[in-house]
Amino acid sequence: MNIQRCIAFTNENPVCYLATMENDQPRVRAMGFWFADSTGFYFQSGAIKELYHQLKKNPKTEVCFYKHDQMIGTMLRISGEVEFLNDRTLKEKALNDRPFLKSFGITVDSPDLIIFRISHGQAHFWTMENNFKPKEMISF
Repeated sequence: MNIQRCIAFTNENPVCYLATMENDQPRVRAMGFWFADSTGFYFQSGAIKELYHQLKKNPKTEVCFYKHDQMIGTMLRISGEVEFLNDRTLKEKALNDRPFLKSFGITVDSPDLIIFRISHGQAHFWTMENNFKPKEMISF
């Protein structure tokens, strides 16, 4: 297993569940994943969102991607620390890839447009076939 398989899986299955902490309470929400490449797993959010404030306070996270197939399917879990990026090129890409953001008044210069990524961490796949086997961790 390698990171390229993780990148492909996340890009092909963009609905994910991202976990944060708020004080001592875990919080999980579904998100529409943006994209992944060799530099990391990228997300876009808004500054008004609790998710942003929770990750600013504690950047550790785990994200779960799932592909349903017959009865069970395949799950990919990625854990690491997020880093926030204030990159004009990425913000332009976000507005091009997600034109609905413009309907919220978001522009490339908007401080409400939040870009973050997980560039280092660990990942592993889960299927029913490997359910009782030790995890095969993929470090990136």
